[in-house]
Amino acid sequence: MIKKWLNWILDFFLPKAPAVEELERMGAAGFAGRAKHSRELNGRKKLIAFFDYRDPLVRTAIWELKFRGNRAVASLLAECLFDELSAELSELEIFENFTQPLIIPVPLSSKRRRERGFNQCEILLDGLAKLDTGNIFEINKNLLIKIKDTSSQTKTDSRASRLKNLRGAFAVSEDSGADAAGRNIIVIDDVTTTGTTLSEAMKTLRRAGAKKVLGIALAH
Repeated sequence: MIKKWLNWILDFFLPKAPAVEELERMGAAGFAGRAKHSRELNGRKKLIAFFDYRDPLVRTAIWELKFRGNRAVASLLAECLFDELSAELSELEIFENFTQPLIIPVPLSSKRRRERGFNQCEILLDGLAKLDTGNIFEINKNLLIKIKDTSSQTKTDSRASRLKNLRGAFAVSEDSGADAAGRNIIVIDDVTTTGTTLSEAMKTLRRAGAKKVLGIALAH
C-alpha cells in the first residue's frame, strides 16, 4: 500500500518519461514490431524468452511492470505474451501433444511480495485470462509457492551460485485447487538471465508429477 502511494505521488509531481508515455499508447503489434526478439536460452528447448532485455524499449516496459506495477504497460505486455504464447502452443500441440496447459506464475516469497505490493507475473496472468476467450489454457496463480526467501538473482554472480541460492526455494501448494500430476504446465516469468529460477520451478513441478513443463519468460 505504501509503495502504491509513493508511485502515485511520483506520478503526480514528476512527469512520466516520453518512452513510458509512448509505451502506454502502444499496441501489441507496434511493440512486437519494434522490440528485438529473443528465443531459446542457450539451446535449452524447454526454456523460451520472447524479447531481448537489452533492447531499451523492452527494458523500459519490464521496469514499468516489475517496479511500478504500471497497468497500461502490463496490459500491453500481456497482449504481446498472449500472441506469442498462442503461436507457441499451436506448434506444441501439433509436434509434442502439449495440450490444455496449466499456466502458472513464478511466485514471490511472502517477504518480497509485501515489499513490492504485487507479483508482476500474476498481473500478466490476469491479462492473459481476459484475452483467452477460447479457453485454450487454464490459469492457476497458487499452485507453486516460494517457501524460501532468497537473495536477488541479479546479485548472484555465477550460475552455480544461483542454483545454490534457489535450491529448495519452491514447493507445490496443497491448497491451490489444482494438481500438478499428469498436467502440461507452463511457468511464466517476466525476465530471466540464466534461466535458473525457471529451471528450479520446473524441477519442483516435475517432482510433483507434472507431465511436461515449459518455462517462458517475456524477456531475456
